Amino acid sequence: MENRLSDKKAQGIPSYGTFTQLKSAAAIENIACAPFDFVVIDTEHQAIGTDLMASAVASAQGAGLAPLVRICEISRREVLHPLDAGAAGLIVPAVKTAEEVRQLVAYAKFAPLGNRGYQPTRDCRWGSSSSFSPVSYMEEANRKTLLIPQCETRECLEHIEEIASIDGVDGIFIGPLDLSIALGCPLQLDSPVMAHAIERILKACRDNGKMSMIFAGDAAAARKLIEQGVDSVAVGADIFLLIHAYQELYRQLTD
Repeated sequence: MENRLSDKKAQGIPSYGTFTQLKSAAAIENIACAPFDFVVIDTEHQAIGTDLMASAVASAQGAGLAPLVRICEISRREVLHPLDAGAAGLIVPAVKTAEEVRQLVAYAKFAPLGNRGYQPTRDCRWGSSSSFSPVSYMEEANRKTLLIPQCETRECLEHIEEIASIDGVDGIFIGPLDLSIALGCPLQLDSPVMAHAIERILKACRDNGKMSMIFAGDAAAARKLIEQGVDSVAVGADIFLLIHAYQELYRQLTD
């Protein structure tokens, strides 16, 4: 079970990915041509059912990308289905409390960290290998499958040190847009308030040996964040990059 994000984190190398919202296997394969390290399959802001999500996970794996799934709510079903489909990790939005995160760990991690239900699924190739061991698989899944709460609420920021310290949490994903709104400086991403908040989150991650991730709108912002010490950046989204590419093409045609 490989995971390029955790492997690069262990080597001290930044990792880069992007969001996909186009509901297209071809779009995911095109992202891999870059080549990025991971793709975030966004089920929070897109109507993506279990079958489409599972197909997107398979497309990402086939293209050499680590598939992360951003789920839409904290529930056993929303956690279990992407993991059984083979997701390399989950990003969980709108987290507020440490109690919510402990419940996520219970859903997402096998014993002894949690109580994720076991069934041979796509994640372990249906248990078909002659050398397959359920116990070894569960141990490896706990190590390699990433559980990443998203810090984008005032409440999560207030409890970030406790949340980052929880066993079973593998990293924190900073959602700068919603966090700026929650902190009273809407979309002012360079404000002192946001700078302080981001540094607090990064420190909580460093102190607990957890991965730090964040969204960036463009490459310049991503480079700046890596210089600040962020481990991994999700840059843009395919739907917006497609819009910009066609706008630029049309500008070139008509200038």
